[in-house]
Amino acid sequence: MPTGGGKSLCYQLPALVSEGTAIIISPLIALMKNQVDALRNFGNEDGIAHFLNSSLTKAEIATVKQDIKAGKTKLLYVAPESLTKEDNIAFFNEIKISFFAIDEAHCISEWGHDFRPEYRRLRPIIEQIGKVPIIALTATATPKVQQDIQKNLGMTSANLFKSSFNRSNLYYEVRPKQNVVKEIIKYIKGQQGKSGIIYCLSRKKVEELAETLRVNGVKALPYHAGLEAKERAKTQDAFLMEDIDVIVATIAFGMGIDKPDVRFVIHHDIPKSLEGYYQETGRGGRDGGEGNCVTFYSHDDIMKLEKFMKGKPVAEQEIGKQLLLETVSYAETSSCRRKFLLHYFGEEYDEAGCGGMCDNCRNPKQKFEGMDDIALAIEAVLDVKEKFKTKDVINVLLGNVTSITKSYKHNELECFGKGAEDIKTEKYWNAVIRQALVSGLLSKDIENYGLLKVTKEGKAFLEEPSSMMVTKDHDYEGTETEDDEDGPSGSGNKGGSGADEILFAALKDLLKQTAHKLKLPPYVIFQEVSLEEMAIQYPIKMDELVNITGVGQGKAQKFGKPFLDLISKYVEENEIERPLDMVVKSIINKSGLKVYVIQNIDRKLPLEDIASSKGLSLTDLITEIESIVHSGTKVNITYYINDILDEDKQEEAMEYFKESDTDSVAIALKELGEDEYTEEEIRLMRIKFMSEFGN
Repeated sequence: MPTGGGKSLCYQLPALVSEGTAIIISPLIALMKNQVDALRNFGNEDGIAHFLNSSLTKAEIATVKQDIKAGKTKLLYVAPESLTKEDNIAFFNEIKISFFAIDEAHCISEWGHDFRPEYRRLRPIIEQIGKVPIIALTATATPKVQQDIQKNLGMTSANLFKSSFNRSNLYYEVRPKQNVVKEIIKYIKGQQGKSGIIYCLSRKKVEELAETLRVNGVKALPYHAGLEAKERAKTQDAFLMEDIDVIVATIAFGMGIDKPDVRFVIHHDIPKSLEGYYQETGRGGRDGGEGNCVTFYSHDDIMKLEKFMKGKPVAEQEIGKQLLLETVSYAETSSCRRKFLLHYFGEEYDEAGCGGMCDNCRNPKQKFEGMDDIALAIEAVLDVKEKFKTKDVINVLLGNVTSITKSYKHNELECFGKGAEDIKTEKYWNAVIRQALVSGLLSKDIENYGLLKVTKEGKAFLEEPSSMMVTKDHDYEGTETEDDEDGPSGSGNKGGSGADEILFAALKDLLKQTAHKLKLPPYVIFQEVSLEEMAIQYPIKMDELVNITGVGQGKAQKFGKPFLDLISKYVEENEIERPLDMVVKSIINKSGLKVYVIQNIDRKLPLEDIASSKGLSLTDLITEIESIVHSGTKVNITYYINDILDEDKQEEAMEYFKESDTDSVAIALKELGEDEYTEEEIRLMRIKFMSEFGN
């Protein structure tokens, strides 16, 4: 049954009405706790449901066993590891067990997306306990995984119940992975007050993204297995209680939570398998309401995932690659995503039922007549004796000579190179074969995962071909671009390109007036690059101004209001549509140089020491401090300047910068005297001046 389809009820109700205690085998502590709490809330007897796992103390375990012996407990949730313990097996032999329920049963199969070796050992343990009925439940079993579960549990002749995998309220969309962080923030801002989950592959990315979201005004927290259990529980509760709107998580999150109104599920990275994808997207819209599933996809992600597999056993790598190929097919297909997903789980579906609930049905791509090419693909599969995978069949069609082509003499086949016209690339043939698979003319061998076979319908199609439309695949090659780590992204167009010239001129005039009034050089207030960006982005609120390069919180508060008023008036009078493109505040890389420099200046360390500890020259360090000060951060290097310049010289330099309308070091040296000051001293005095008056 699909996620949120009511699997738990299939064992909860029988457990309550049967004699004895039902043993529910479940892989996650969080999931057990959630289920037990829910069951206890329905009645007034806490003993009705318990869990037995490594989180319990000896005293708590004794209470659990006491309640079971007293006949109070109808459901006992057990981790597979706890089930294998000798004293637990001995205890289970003493009590009346109504049945075993194996939840998340896909964990049994190596082809399942979350394979756990301890699940493979369940059958012999259950047999040690005695002859007891078994029910296995999962939301994500392809025909191959289903077969594995039945074989492993020795229940090949058991009754099989399958409800449709279709979740009609979920909207599926795949986007190219460009400026992904900015796109995610824009998306969330458009879903104000709604709950959502964002999945990332690595813990590091989870932490970074959660932090970036918080900096940009989104109530978000990270969740992954590396956090302390208490921290995870706290985050989970905050999400359930709606103290936060978004959880950024690795796949460890979600299985133990039952929040019905998750309105969006975003995949920052493509998952390793379609089962994983289906289960994670299945957390959305469990109440039957809106559930948007947005995935960011780039071919680079697939290459990264393939790299992770290296070093694993060959069989495991082979399985992993096949699962990844299915994910690629899903992401790149231009046909109905719902039909593709359901076909993967062995369910036939007419895409007319999708009703625009996936991006491909909502914005259909142009189709082309594929009858002859589908027939050619089927012939190629038959010519290679139905013993090869998609990639090998495509190599035959394109006439590519590979080690496999040579070994099996495929280059001598009649169909070799028959599909090698200009427009017919590997991508093209992938789309054709995909269409043949989804239409049931080809199938993938369940025993040898990935080998293409021709079905009865495929042979009939060869006898009598009929019109069949094919859609060209999406192309996501080379799309992955991350936002700029060090500065606000979206603030390109430097050097005046794309800037509104009239607004830029007006801002320049205002800068001069403000500078005159405050008796400060204009560059101390805002540099020209900041004005240019204002004339591109049209900021009208303080939090938008803060995101402009070189402005920052302090400068915005100190000088920003008249500039915002001017832009606001200009936008209104000229009916300007402001770019919806938002500037994303980036988080400073915590291991970065900036933080290190600021912290050590605060500790009043000599600049030479700070420079040498990072392998920099003093000149390079001064350049770094200048960039810190230009972006609006205040630093106090007076302690260092006092050691190298006397008070009179400092006063003279400060007076010069106050009067000068340029911040050029060369001109300052000339004016103040090259025999009086070094270039470094001038630069340090300019930093002191900018920091005191501008920030």
